[in-house]
Amino acid sequence: MVEVETRDARFIKKIKEKFPLHNYCRSTQYLHYLRSRKHPREIELMRTACNITEKAFRRLLKFVKPGVMEYEIEAEISHEFLRNRSRGPAYGSIIASGANACILHYVDNFRECQDGDVLLLDFGAEYANYAADLTRSIPVNGKFTKRQAEVYNAVLHVMKTAKQMLVPGNTLDQYHKFVGKVMENELIKLDLLTEEDVNNQNPEAPLYKKYFPHGTSHFLGLDVHDVGDKYRPFEEGMVFTCEPGIYIREEGLGIRLENDILITHNGPVDLMENIPLELEDIEREMRG
Repeated sequence: MVEVETRDARFIKKIKEKFPLHNYCRSTQYLHYLRSRKHPREIELMRTACNITEKAFRRLLKFVKPGVMEYEIEAEISHEFLRNRSRGPAYGSIIASGANACILHYVDNFRECQDGDVLLLDFGAEYANYAADLTRSIPVNGKFTKRQAEVYNAVLHVMKTAKQMLVPGNTLDQYHKFVGKVMENELIKLDLLTEEDVNNQNPEAPLYKKYFPHGTSHFLGLDVHDVGDKYRPFEEGMVFTCEPGIYIREEGLGIRLENDILITHNGPVDLMENIPLELEDIEREMRG
């Protein structure tokens, strides 16, 4: 087996050969530490990325209807990004209709959207190398069913509660444990879990993970899943996503909601607060 030398490895070798008397150490840990907290200028660029993402989402609310293809929706997003001076998506856009929404990293985007489907949209613009990361779940026909609305509002409640925990001094581990408890209560209300099951569950394998199998937040910045120390307490200037979801494979229903949150000493600041989120606002915009 031939080991291929990477470009970085070649560069390091070249520098060491050219300057052999210097001492060298890796700067990664220092750069990761610095990147975790954003300068006001960086926050300004991230706001611009979020604003461009908002324009794309509002465009989709007028475009989505039964019969459109997932890839057509992706094309609308790319068009709106480019016409607003974004270089394009910060990551592969997820356009997941119906049961596809239960596939966490679905990127095929080839299915026709059907009447009665909920469409999960996970996308974000890149602007000046900084990423936005938005997720919304909308009814393809413009109107949620009763069950879809119940699940949507459960996810929204978890999101709003979780967002308030993104404050200086908290940690990702504490935060995720707290969010897990909130999610358990919502799943019980949805008749997906019972109190008895929860009381008897293995703490190391909580039952809510069947319906909510991913974390609630991750660092955001130059990368959509940006670098950062999960053990480092939250500090002012850090930016995290907040993205709870409920995925019910038996019902072919997956709903996730996500905004980008700036941590400050005065409480969390939602960089996407202007993007429609409430169920009624989504339905009204789609009707309009």
